[in-house]
Amino acid sequence: MTARSVRSSVSFYAGQAAEQQVAADYERRGFFIAHRRWRGSGGEIDLIARNADGIVFIEVKKSSSFDMAAARISQRQIARICASAAQFLEHEPGGQLTNVRFDAALVDATGAVQIIENAFGQA
Repeated sequence: MTARSVRSSVSFYAGQAAEQQVAADYERRGFFIAHRRWRGSGGEIDLIARNADGIVFIEVKKSSSFDMAAARISQRQIARICASAAQFLEHEPGGQLTNVRFDAALVDATGAVQIIENAFGQA
């Protein structure tokens, strides 16, 4: 195995662990995780959660600090996530009128989780 493939594997598994932590956090708060790594034509949405109020599209970012994790979310990535979310909503009974929000779930090096609700503004 090359050093690059080892780093890639470590990043992949660290990302999976961060997603699992975030999913557990949402479940503790009464959400149902409807999808993990849902892929639309615009790209992947890490987690899609539901509760009685609607749907939450969640982007999970892990880094050494919350600030560094937040900085890894680009405008281009936000646009791709929003495009995929619009595609996902095509199959919802309320369609584009479904109550949604976009959260950023940040995980630091210690494994602490910080949720930023409506991180992308109103959809």
